[in-house]
Amino acid sequence: MALDIKKFIGRFVEEARDHVNRLNEGLSQLDSGSQDAEVINTVFRSAHTVKGSSRMLKLAGITDTAHQLEEVLMQLRSGALAYDTSLGQLLHRGVDALADLIDALADSANPATLPAADPGLCAALARAAAAPSAAPSEKSEGAAMDAPPAPAAVVPAAASAPERAKHAEHALSPAPANQAPERTAAPALSTPAPEPTLRAAETVRIRLDKLDELVNLMGEVVSSHAGLRQRLDDANALARTHAQGPVGAALRQYALALSDDVLAQEALMVELHDTTLRMRMLPLSVVFEPASRLVRELARSVGKDVQCVVHGSEFELDRQMIDKLSDPLIHLIRNSVDHGLETPQARIAAGKPGQGQIRISARSDSGWMVIEVCDDGAGIAIGQVRDKAVKKGLVSAEKAPALSDQEVIDFIFMPGFSTASIITDLSGRGVGMDVVKRCVLDDLRGVISVETRQGVGTTFALRLPLSLSVMRVLLVAVGELHYAFTAQYVAELVRCQTSALLTVGERQVTILRNEFVPVVTLGSVLHGTGGGASVLDHAATAGDSLILLILRVRGEKLAIMVDALVDERDMVIKPLPLHLRTQALVSGMVTTGENELVNVLHAPALLDAARQARVQSAPNTADSAGRARRMRILVVDDSLNTREIERDVLEASGYDVTLAEDGVDGLRKAQSALFDAVLTDVEMPHMDGFTLTAKLRQEENYRDRPIIIVTSLAKEEDKRRGIQAGADAYIVKGDFDRNNLVDTLRSLLA
Repeated sequence: MALDIKKFIGRFVEEARDHVNRLNEGLSQLDSGSQDAEVINTVFRSAHTVKGSSRMLKLAGITDTAHQLEEVLMQLRSGALAYDTSLGQLLHRGVDALADLIDALADSANPATLPAADPGLCAALARAAAAPSAAPSEKSEGAAMDAPPAPAAVVPAAASAPERAKHAEHALSPAPANQAPERTAAPALSTPAPEPTLRAAETVRIRLDKLDELVNLMGEVVSSHAGLRQRLDDANALARTHAQGPVGAALRQYALALSDDVLAQEALMVELHDTTLRMRMLPLSVVFEPASRLVRELARSVGKDVQCVVHGSEFELDRQMIDKLSDPLIHLIRNSVDHGLETPQARIAAGKPGQGQIRISARSDSGWMVIEVCDDGAGIAIGQVRDKAVKKGLVSAEKAPALSDQEVIDFIFMPGFSTASIITDLSGRGVGMDVVKRCVLDDLRGVISVETRQGVGTTFALRLPLSLSVMRVLLVAVGELHYAFTAQYVAELVRCQTSALLTVGERQVTILRNEFVPVVTLGSVLHGTGGGASVLDHAATAGDSLILLILRVRGEKLAIMVDALVDERDMVIKPLPLHLRTQALVSGMVTTGENELVNVLHAPALLDAARQARVQSAPNTADSAGRARRMRILVVDDSLNTREIERDVLEASGYDVTLAEDGVDGLRKAQSALFDAVLTDVEMPHMDGFTLTAKLRQEENYRDRPIIIVTSLAKEEDKRRGIQAGADAYIVKGDFDRNNLVDTLRSLLA
């Protein structure tokens, strides 16, 4: 009976893709300068296995390509060839072509429709392998056992680079649920033994929707267990109520036994649910390896020489996260290739290597997964972005110079914003970076940050939860209502005295470790009001002690008044109904032990809403300042909250304000522009305020300019040190108020 080859195509595709990933990983290590012989052995074995397996299934195009790759890798393994940039690029082309053929086979599942190998590529690989004219004895035993491949058929010219780039983008998207799942780990195909043998299967195939159904069901079981915990609390309360007599003793014994049963069952359920979730976890290589192919294809399409380095692809994320991660990665890679990296000529002129580098990496950080896309290009052109923002009407020409670099960078995430001078297939439409922000914040419930240095490069960092199914949740009470916050956004819970609240400008703040943190009530944020009066009202009714929930998103903090902490535990977050999914402030719902549905509030959206409410409620006093309106003030502080608060106070008094995030940034900005006065904190990274003050006094332009230190350091020796460094005034943040700062500044500028 003839062998039905089609039955084995699915397994071959799955295993061949694993070998392509190993080839890409190995070549990336060689690109980074690795001299490990085992790396070369690994990539050689992968090419050899794909060749042998494809030959069994009569997949000539894949066999020919893998054979030519194997020949080059054999010469590399024997030492007859040395690995360099040009050889690496050729091998990457070969692996990409191999991956394209495997994808084509997966799409059709019909060997008869598989394209032939690219004759030009195979010829180039053959020339590279023949260059050292290695002796036959140098060939590996495994290679010598294989018969030569069939001649490659004549095919049309290879697809253009932009077409291959689009194909690579398509490959970034995970396979649909009805295709083979990715959690199988079957052994590689190899040449069959002369006599067939039977062996037990080590893996089974499970439809992804069935696996999702199992995970969701386990989530419901975990959620329902909260009801048992509530019954336990009820039993303990009943035992306390009837503490005396034999009934009380029996109730206590019952409560203790119930407690043991509930805790034991909870431990088993948590372990079972974690195991179920791990079944749906996938390595990041699922999206990282296609992403590295995309980098190379896009680089070729725009005439740039780019090396892609991948780190951390072994880390795993929930399949739900993987599904949503491909789009942000595609747009970030497009941005880095097209906007970030210079042409080889421009790089050489700037004293850089002609070959650029994009690094895609992942690392675990305190329950988060941090994914970075980093390039060594020219960096974000801050001035160009600022000018485009003014041109598009996003900020006035008067206020634009006062924006901090980070505020300017945030414009690139706005819909329709692009600095490209011409619209191309890659960029210019302004529909990329806004997709990244919306997906990361809304779909992945994460945070995105940007670091850039002119002439050095740019790093986009995505900070993501490991799973969207179960997360650590904090339940709080505000009045009679309960609200939930995912723990990754909760910096701390603080109990403070009402007297610790300060009025700065039009808002209430508290001081936490040298930082001004705005204080609001939850109602004022949810309803879009300024919050100043409501904070005072809440503080008046709360008595002497307040509970503040400190939320942190990137470098910004917000303190929310709450009445009580209800619970903290891992909970299953249920998605919102379709008609409620436009609610930006709510990311999902959780169920309590009393079957109460509680809204999970989205911290990044809350901070945005609080900021917007402050802007809308702030008084317009710009025209009441007279001469001071033209004066420029530099505010230097490593706390984003403190910088924003001091800027609001000064702008409300008519000053133009520029922000700097540490002493080094402050000195650079002071040297590049002339300011009428400088406000600086003391405790900052890279350069403290005392050093900054002393260095400014050495500058001709700042020998007589007012410098005010604003800090929480209240000791007399700190004040003396500030005066010795050259400060004109020393304001302690605990004594800070609007009039104190403005009056001091005006007296020094008079």
